[in-house]
Amino acid sequence: MRQFVLKTRSRCNLACTYCYVYEMADQGWRDQPVAMTPATTARAAQRIAEHAAAHDLPRVDLVLHGGEPLLTAPAALSAPVEAVRAALAATAPRTRITATVQTNGTLITRGRLTALAAAGIRVGVSLDGGLAAHNTRRVDHAGHPGFGAAARGLRLLARHPDSYAGVLCVVDLDHDPVETYESLLAFAPPTVGLLLPLANWSAPPPRPGRRPGGPGTPYADWLLAVFERWWHDGERRTRIRLFEEIIALLLGLPATTETLGLAPAATAVIETDGSIEQADSLKSAYEGAAATGMALDTHSFDQLLDHPGFAARQLGRDALAADCRACELVEVCGGGHYPHRYRAGEGFRQPSVYCADLQVLIRHIATAVQHAAATAAGRHHASDAHLPAAHPPAAHPPAAAS
Repeated sequence: MRQFVLKTRSRCNLACTYCYVYEMADQGWRDQPVAMTPATTARAAQRIAEHAAAHDLPRVDLVLHGGEPLLTAPAALSAPVEAVRAALAATAPRTRITATVQTNGTLITRGRLTALAAAGIRVGVSLDGGLAAHNTRRVDHAGHPGFGAAARGLRLLARHPDSYAGVLCVVDLDHDPVETYESLLAFAPPTVGLLLPLANWSAPPPRPGRRPGGPGTPYADWLLAVFERWWHDGERRTRIRLFEEIIALLLGLPATTETLGLAPAATAVIETDGSIEQADSLKSAYEGAAATGMALDTHSFDQLLDHPGFAARQLGRDALAADCRACELVEVCGGGHYPHRYRAGEGFRQPSVYCADLQVLIRHIATAVQHAAATAAGRHHASDAHLPAAHPPAAHPPAAAS
């Protein structure tokens, strides 16, 4: 385990209509304490340090999540990170920690940013685009829009680049892709995470005018419009994680996310009551999909690795459907994001519900990379043509030449 998600709050000040925590299959949040107690935080820190020491981890990534983690008072925001740092210093001193908080942005203030920066915690914001029209589904519990407060928070965050982790944005086919991308650039995000909606074969994604799994690849079309704008920009104004991950995998580099590639899952989620779960995106599949029956007081993270649901995500190619194993793109796609493969009564051993979109997206990016490499090689050979001819090497070069 290398990433630990601490659900410091189980409630949110927004009521986004598509939220996988509150609006999808799993409603377990209703039974969770509102906030993680200091005792639970301390136990989580001990378990994380125990695991880091056992496996001599060079680094662990800590994510403060919710609900809305910024509902915590500014003075207490850094407490979970400081607890993990202290536990690591005592038990696994060679392990360093990176820390981020993922927020809807509406509660970002100077005081909170100061507290987070002092603790070395960077801030990621979830937003559906840079315009109010993109965020009509991000409302509070009274139905009032949350965009104004989120935009103010993001403008403040943009003035603190050292604290700015980036923006996550769920693809929405109802909004123009290039407009969405360019509007997000107004907030100067260092990275943009473009996420496919959490959906599966039993709860398919919206595909206007098309049946689920039918002809057409609207999500690839949307993403490729952004890719073309980003790829051919005269300057790289932000990083787009999805595109960079695909490029890295095409080049044979390891993945750094669980949404693509064949790398084993390495994320544990700790709920406010101290229960240990799998990635909470699984909550979009069915009630209890992320549950393990484990808790900090009774189980270690090594035991989580042996949980059947988690072990299935460590098998790489062997865990995939036959069609996926035979596909030439499997090393890049990896079968797609695990929750996207689910079908009621059959489990997760199917291709992604976005399979056709992923194929089009990956092939297009592969072509772009190949063209760029060929162009660069052509420029290199052209410049070589103007170089003077190299002299043949001496039969016995002097020792200094080596």
